[in-house]
Amino acid sequence: QVQLVESGGGLVQAGGSLRLSCAASERTISSYAMGWFRQAPGKEREFVAAISWSGSSTYYGGSVKGRFTISRDNAKNTVYLQMNSLKSEDTAVYYCAATTSGRYYYGRGADFGSWGQGTQVTGSS
Repeated sequence: QVQLVESGGGLVQAGGSLRLSCAASERTISSYAMGWFRQAPGKEREFVAAISWSGSSTYYGGSVKGRFTISRDNAKNTVYLQMNSLKSEDTAVYYCAATTSGRYYYGRGADFGSWGQGTQVTGSS
C-alpha cells in the first residue's frame, strides 16, 4: 500500500475552479493507477476520475466529464484533479486512491487498495 495525502480543497463560488493535489509518500505512484472519488453527506461514494500508470489514459464519471481533468506527474509523485465550472452539487469530500489493478477504469472503489484522508470541496451557489 501507499500513503496518500490530498490537499487543495476549499470553498469556491459556482462557476469557479479549484485544483486538488494528491501526494504519495514512501513509494512511487508510478507503480499505481490512480483515481479520485467523492462522497457528499448522506450519499454513496461516487467515482470522479481515474488515470493509468503513465497518464496516457483517463476516465471520468458522467457528472464531471468535460469539467474536471485528472493528470499526474510521476516525477513529483503527485496526481492532480483540476475542477472547472464548479457547481453546488460538486460539494463533497474528495478522496485520492491508488491501485495496481487493471480494473482501475471500472470506477469501483473496491478495486482501490490505498486511500487518502480526503479533502473538503464546497461549491457555493
